[in-house]
Formats: sequence, structure tokens, C-alpha cells
Amino acid sequence: MDQQTPASRSSLHPIIELLRPNQWVKNVVVWAGPAAGLKLFAADAFASVFAAFAAFCLAASGIYAINDCLDRHADASHPTKRSRPVARGAVSPATASALGVGLILASGLIAYFLAGHAVTWVILLYVALQLAYSMVLKEFILLDVIVIAIGFVLRAWAGSLAVGVTASAWLVTCMFTLCLFMGFGKRRCELAMIGNSGDAGRHRRTLLHYTPDLLNHLLTVSAGIAIMTFLLYTMDASVPAPFPKKQLFFTLPIVVYGVFRFALVSELGLYSGPTEIVLHDRPLLVAILLWALCALGIVYQDSLLHGAHT
Repeated sequence: MDQQTPASRSSLHPIIELLRPNQWVKNVVVWAGPAAGLKLFAADAFASVFAAFAAFCLAASGIYAINDCLDRHADASHPTKRSRPVARGAVSPATASALGVGLILASGLIAYFLAGHAVTWVILLYVALQLAYSMVLKEFILLDVIVIAIGFVLRAWAGSLAVGVTASAWLVTCMFTLCLFMGFGKRRCELAMIGNSGDAGRHRRTLLHYTPDLLNHLLTVSAGIAIMTFLLYTMDASVPAPFPKKQLFFTLPIVVYGVFRFALVSELGLYSGPTEIVLHDRPLLVAILLWALCALGIVYQDSLLHGAHT
């Protein structure tokens, strides 16, 4: 295999940076439906779910590349986004656009041949929604955050379709309300990081209308709705589940801590968005991992107990 020269590595780095692979962590919600439907460790389902996950990663990177072309002038006024490859001139708009279209096409092909036709339609809907957001919808206050939350719902829905599991209404509701909360947290991060309202408005027009007081209120309301939705899900006996979901109630302290910790860090303006908060704020990351382990233990306890006795 040929070794890369320093020059080739330096030319490749802006492309990798453009694709933002660190943002692929958002696509782990594709696994939520299969996990709740006891399909997470099923060998026959893993390939389909992984294909759906990969398709969303490629689609998201394609959207990022196209969005960076559209936002290159606004990004230049942002304290951190000004260093993005297109904004600083390391990647030309034409190259980024061509790469974005290619990745979206590759995403659709992977979904079609490896994850199923239904997942392909969800991917197409996701791409259309994100392109509409990049070009128009991001200019509308409140609607911009709602669209972001819907994007996560589509990810979870695709994961369920990939393994033939019916997407629970509770899964959709919990995902939407939690991501709505995190979306408002993202706006709070941006406003706190930029500081000056004029500079914030040049970066994102809706930040002229998202005042700190309004965002604090929206964070409070959406956090309460997210926690209440989780509680109702755990206590609703009318909707059957293939695992003892009532036991999820006992993870409530972790959920509350995670939500409140995210709100706290968002207001400090130390990070540019939810992904950076989740990956770099250790207390929050520990809470997320702890809840995930507890939830998996509850969902798969019968399998674990059965395995222990065999």
C-alpha cells in the first residue's frame, strides 16, 4: 500500500473535516427502535440496522457539505465556525457541493440495497427536510428547532423499519421532546458563545429573536415535557412492551440529572452545540452511558438471566 505524503494528508484533512465524522454520533438513535424491540443483538437484523446507520452517516455528511457552501459567509462571522473548510477557503464551494451530492446518492443506494425500500424512503424524506432547512426553514424561529427534532425522529423510525419493528408512539414522542429540548440548548449555546446579538444575527438570523430569557423559558418547558413524557411512557400499562418497561422508572434520577446538566452547560456557552457537550462534558457523558447500561440491562434482563442459568 502506498504511503501518504505530508502534502496528501494535508489536502485530505479539510475533506474529512468537511464531512464532520464526529457528528455521526447523532445517528446512534437509529438503534433505539431495534433495542426496544429486542432486535439489537439479533444476527439477522444487525446488518440492516448497520446499513441504515451508515446511510444516515453518509446523508448527514452530504448535507453538512452542502450546508457549508450555503452558509460560508455567515460562518465567517462565527467564533468557531469560521474555521470550517469552506468558510476559510480550504475547500472550494464547487468541490464541497459535488461531494455532498455524491454522498447523498451513496446513502440512498446503501439504504435501498442493504436496509430496505422503506428505510430508503425515510432517508429521502430526511434529506429533503434537511435541504429545506438549510435553504429556507432555518430562517423561521421555533420552526428551525422543530425541524431538527423531526430529523432525529426519522432516524429512530428508520431503525425500526430496518428490522421490521413497529415504531412505538412513545419512542417517537420521547425522541421528539428530548431533541426539541436539545435543539433549544443548541441555540442557547450559540447565543452564549457569540455574546453580541449583532454578531449572532449575522451568523444565524433567528438568533436576533432568540433572546436568553426566551431560550431559558423554552429550555425549562421542553425539559419538563421531555421528563414527563418519559415518566408517562414507563407508567402507561395500556401499551404493551416486550420487556418490563415499568422498571425504567427507576432510572428517573439519571434522566433528570442528564437533562439538568445539559441545560446548565448550554447556558455557560463553553461548547458550540449538543454534540460537543455530550462528547466533552464528562459528568453528562457518564450519566448517558450509565442510563444506557441500565436501560439495556432492563430491556434484555430475561436474556441475561437465561444465559446465566444455561
